[in-house]
Amino acid sequence: MKTTARFGQGFAVLGGNARSQAATMVIPPGEHEGGLDNNHGGADQWLFVVSGKGVATMGGKKNPLKTSSLILIERGQNHEIRNIGTTDLVTLNFYIPPAYTKAGDELLRAKPK
Repeated sequence: MKTTARFGQGFAVLGGNARSQAATMVIPPGEHEGGLDNNHGGADQWLFVVSGKGVATMGGKKNPLKTSSLILIERGQNHEIRNIGTTDLVTLNFYIPPAYTKAGDELLRAKPK
């Protein structure tokens, strides 16, 4: 599979296969994605910051994010990604196994393979 990442506002699944998935996420200044009860029950998430500045709160611990940051959010770990900068927080995300449908709806519980 080959695709081009287009970074529009919000969350968009780029594609994947039965074992992994890629998605983009663009968060405007002052906004956030996720929350205290947000987690992917069966999928690990790698989040790479393409541009911007933010904070990833994972399991109650705050982790600073900036351009080129790479973090691992482990399956089942509650997390929130917040933009604390003055420009969009642009990220490229990988889920192992897939955590979303092609339309971007969260799967009930991703099952590791």
